[in-house]
This record gives sequence, C-alpha cells and structure tokens, in this order.
Amino acid sequence: MKHDLDMLLFPLVGYLSGSVLYAQLFVRLFTGQNLTQISDDHNPGTANAFQYGGFLCGVLTLVCELLKGFVPVHLFMEGPPRDPYICALVLAAPVIGHTFSVFSHFHGGKGIAVTFGCLLGLLPLWQPFAVLAAFFLLFSVVLRISPHYYRTLAAYIASLVGMIFVVDRPEIRSGFCFMSIAVLWRMLTSKEKKEQMEVKPLWKH
Repeated sequence: MKHDLDMLLFPLVGYLSGSVLYAQLFVRLFTGQNLTQISDDHNPGTANAFQYGGFLCGVLTLVCELLKGFVPVHLFMEGPPRDPYICALVLAAPVIGHTFSVFSHFHGGKGIAVTFGCLLGLLPLWQPFAVLAAFFLLFSVVLRISPHYYRTLAAYIASLVGMIFVVDRPEIRSGFCFMSIAVLWRMLTSKEKKEQMEVKPLWKH
C-alpha cells in the first residue's frame, strides 16, 4: 500500500511542477506586466516570454520550462522498474500541469517546451525526443506549414503515429499520447485568432 502511494506521488509532483508558468512569472518580474493580458494569443509560453520580456527573460523561461519536465521524469526513470501505467502518467503529468495549471485556475500554455523537457527526461532513450524534433524540423524547413499553430498540430499528430513505429515501449507511447491530447485540446480550444494554413515545400520558400 505504501509503495502504491509513493508511486502516485510522482505524477502529482510532476503535475505541480508543470503547473508553474515560468513565462508568466518572468515577464511579470522583468516588465511588471501580465503576459496573458498583453500577448495577442494570451498564451503564457516561451515564445511570448521572448517577445514581451526580452532575450534574458525568454532564455530563463525556456530553461525552466525544459527542466520542469525533465527533472520529475528523469528522477522517476532513474529508479527501479515501475508500473507502466504510472510511468505513462509521470511522463505526461508536467505537460498536463502546464496546459491545465492548478495555480492559474486550470488555464495554462500550449506545453511545447515542457513536452521536449519530459522527453529529454527519458535519456538515454533518445528516440521519443528525436521523433518530435524531427517532425517539427520537417514542417518548419522541408515542408513548411504556417502559421505555427498548424505546424504544431501537424507535428504532434505525426509524432503520435511515428512513436508507434520507433518506440517499442507501450508506456512511453501512452505517455506521449496523453501529452498530445493535452496539447491539442489546449490549442483547439484556445481563443487565439486562427489564420489560414499555408504549406510550402522547401524549393518554394
């Protein structure tokens, strides 16, 4: 019983870690302004931290967003073999915390940076991180999808399929699925203005 309770603490800690919206905190610290009020898409994310808080604000936000996913996942994975269902929850918890932050009335950011942080926490298992990074690069350079809103949707959906073929651990595939649902739900229900999607191959840039 105690072991089960200890295991459930990891998803809780991961969720609370993800719920800290560093972009919101650092922009307020650097500028005294509320990021969700001054940004066009009302998103407390890394890109807006760079845009509205400046370079140092953006770098600090990016580092903290990566770490809040990396640390709880890495600590969990460094321990003895765990229940696969708990592993999936631990992997997704920081992203769910970021997208539905308990410290911000269950509103949050899109969760892209923290997703990469969680996948880095799986190292030395590098394939999950590589799959998501590869699709973001594909849709940013080779087959450029714009604006970023649609590029992100495409990258996550393609990565969900890619994980099936590249990652042979079902708990990690399930964890990424939970992450993707949180990110896609957050994006699809956001109030940001959706511009028309444009797709350009590399040779037409």
